[in-house]
Amino acid sequence: MRAMLLVCGLATVAGCSTLPDPDPHQAWVDLKAGKENSLHAVKVDNHDWADPRYFEVQPGAHELWVTFQFPVAATNIGPAAQPLWRDCRMKLTFKGFNAGQRYQLEAGSLGFQPWAKLYDQQRYVVGKAQPAGCQAT
Repeated sequence: MRAMLLVCGLATVAGCSTLPDPDPHQAWVDLKAGKENSLHAVKVDNHDWADPRYFEVQPGAHELWVTFQFPVAATNIGPAAQPLWRDCRMKLTFKGFNAGQRYQLEAGSLGFQPWAKLYDQQRYVVGKAQPAGCQAT
C-alpha cells in the first residue's frame, strides 16, 4: 500500500513539473540560468505571466520581464566576506518573435552585474535584456 501511495505521489509531482506542448502558432521562450542561479518569467507586455518556467507569445514585438537571482562571490566583495545574493529585475524588448520558433533566454552575471541574452534556434544572439533594478537579498 505504501509503495502504491509513493508511486502515485511521484507521478503527480512529475506531472506538475512538465511543461505544456508548445503552440505552433506562437513563439516559445525557454529560460536558462546557471547552477546556483534562478531565472523566472514574470510579465509579458505589462501583464503578469502565470508560469515562471517559460514564455509563450504571439509573433511580433514583445517586452518580457524576468527576475534573476544570483550570488556575488566573496572575492568580488572583500576579504573574509560571505557571498551576497542579488535579486534583479530585467527587461527584454524584442520585435521579431516568430510563430513556431523556440528561443532561449540565458542569464548570468559578472560580479555584481547581471546579463541576459536571447538566442534563436540557430544559437544566434537576437536580443539582450537590460537590468531594471537589483537588490541584495
